[in-house]
Amino acid sequence: MSDQRFRKGRRLTAIVALGCLGALLAPSSALAARTTRTGDAVQQHLNQLVRDDEFPAALATVRDRDGRFHDYTAGVGDLKTGTRVPADGYVRIGSNTKTFTAVVVLQLVGEGKIRLDAPIETYLPNLIRGDGIDGRHITVRQLLQHTSGLPNYTSMLANGLLPYLHRYFEPRELLDLALAQKADFAPGTKWEYSNTNYAVAGLLVEKVTGRPISEEITRRVIDRIGLRHTYFPGVGDQTIREPHPHGYHHDDPKAPLTDVTVMDPSFGWAAGELISTPSDVDRFFTALLAGRLLAPAQLKEMRTTVPAPSLGTGVRYGLGLTSTPLSCGGLVWGHGGDIDGFSTTNGATDDGRAATIAVTELLSNETQLGHVTSALDTALCR
Repeated sequence: MSDQRFRKGRRLTAIVALGCLGALLAPSSALAARTTRTGDAVQQHLNQLVRDDEFPAALATVRDRDGRFHDYTAGVGDLKTGTRVPADGYVRIGSNTKTFTAVVVLQLVGEGKIRLDAPIETYLPNLIRGDGIDGRHITVRQLLQHTSGLPNYTSMLANGLLPYLHRYFEPRELLDLALAQKADFAPGTKWEYSNTNYAVAGLLVEKVTGRPISEEITRRVIDRIGLRHTYFPGVGDQTIREPHPHGYHHDDPKAPLTDVTVMDPSFGWAAGELISTPSDVDRFFTALLAGRLLAPAQLKEMRTTVPAPSLGTGVRYGLGLTSTPLSCGGLVWGHGGDIDGFSTTNGATDDGRAATIAVTELLSNETQLGHVTSALDTALCR
């Protein structure tokens, strides 16, 4: 959900970005070109994440310029049994979901059913109202770009997730949690990350299409490009498909880790509920930025960015998409995502390099963030 506790709900995504590859391999070709490596620089970074940063597990998939996928693992997949980490296992991908949601909204823009610069009031009349909050003055673009000023509904998790671990939230309930707060700023006057923007975007899609956002993401994105290992959990589904590493969390840093693999992810909804694998995350962003999901005009809008200073030096935010400088030059495009139990950092370049790294506990300090982003940079710049 991109809610790092040590940034008061803001995602620390210094170099977190995904996929602008030239071509998307079919799933069968990608699997045929897969290898597992154990001794190179990326593996050394993953070993460090487990050894020095004490993440229970780390797993990564890197796509090289030739379209070959390489899998890496470190640590243990289940602290109780000590089982190995499954290569390219399923993980909760948190706020990478926002990019899927943004794609659906932009497809509807291309179909003439939504206008980016129309007030959200046009589609959801009399819904977005609160202290300093008025849907007549918030545009669809501002929602997708986090410039709306809507307060973050996930502030309700400020004191910890564990009391809500198996709690189901209706989408409208998430919005009500936000609207009970005061606006963060006037629409369009600054940038600030808020999951509420994408809860509203999900409601927008449902109003315009008459179908659930989960169904629209599946039909318009997942099935369209053949993502065989990406899915939106059904209502009440608290599990993760096999194979997967376990995810861990503690509300109190002094307390032992709790296994949160089985949890209700409904608080993420259109902002952070999807489950996927590292290689499928790479495939999604590859297809997106190769033009397989959006027409050129909508892809251009998505890649039109504003500064996002709280995400890291040089990071800019488009419409559900970030751009970040690499140490070896150029940009990586993507998003990244956190949800309790899992943190995913990912990126891809215009010349065909791509990588996704997942750890099985949220980052809790700047040192861990530096090590994860350094691992991604190494994967893309080696």
